[in-house]
Amino acid sequence: MKAASDRATPAGKPMPLPPVSTSEFDGVRYLHLGTDWVQGAMRLDAPQRIELEYVQRMLAALLWLPTEALGRGRAVQLGLGAGTLTRFTRQALRMDTTAVELNPQVVAACRAWFRLPADDDRLRVVVADAGQWIRDASVAGTVQLLHVDLYDEQAAAPVIDDLGFYQACRAALAEGGVMAVNLFGRQASFARSAALIAQAFGADQVWQLRATREGNTVVVAARGVQVPGRDGLDFRAGLLQERFARLGLPARKWLRMVRPWNPAQGNP
Repeated sequence: MKAASDRATPAGKPMPLPPVSTSEFDGVRYLHLGTDWVQGAMRLDAPQRIELEYVQRMLAALLWLPTEALGRGRAVQLGLGAGTLTRFTRQALRMDTTAVELNPQVVAACRAWFRLPADDDRLRVVVADAGQWIRDASVAGTVQLLHVDLYDEQAAAPVIDDLGFYQACRAALAEGGVMAVNLFGRQASFARSAALIAQAFGADQVWQLRATREGNTVVVAARGVQVPGRDGLDFRAGLLQERFARLGLPARKWLRMVRPWNPAQGNP
């Protein structure tokens, strides 16, 4: 969802937030923000399963965490969508989870239609500007797993996409923490966004996955991560797939999709 500071008229008055609606097709419920663009999805007979391919790939960031560290620390989602990642980190990973969403209608829809539970001792949903929230001093160094998916109703490019924002994301991570960002890899903005992430995190701490058919490219960035060798990554992927395959995570396939970020390679 667009940052509040970006949703202003020339007169300086905040623009109205887009209306939230849902649709259903072939057993899947979809979330929309005033357009036909899909902002999230949930399979009705398997609500815990990760339905959208790009959301599955957002969880490839788990490969960068030691197996023994899974479930430890704090998970944060900037942008709630249909609540898929929030439900996964709280319920499947059993992590302390915070989701930040600008539009209260999205929160209400997730709780009414997408099985998002009420706040409790492991879940907090905050209605706030993600760009401002991530800069709060109390957040610094507290996040182990950060997911960033900030698109508005037009879904054209990330709506918070500057160096200061990505520097704040890195500052929010604990040492060894990881961030996954959803970008549109077939758009001209991808190279710029990826370069900003590399500038904030260091080029040796940035990787990208192959683009989905729809053009979503997940970029993973880390704070002080030592990547294991191929055998170590194979081991992690095997354990992740064994544990979460029923929820739609093809972790072994991720290893064939990922590569270090290289500005010379351009878009995926």
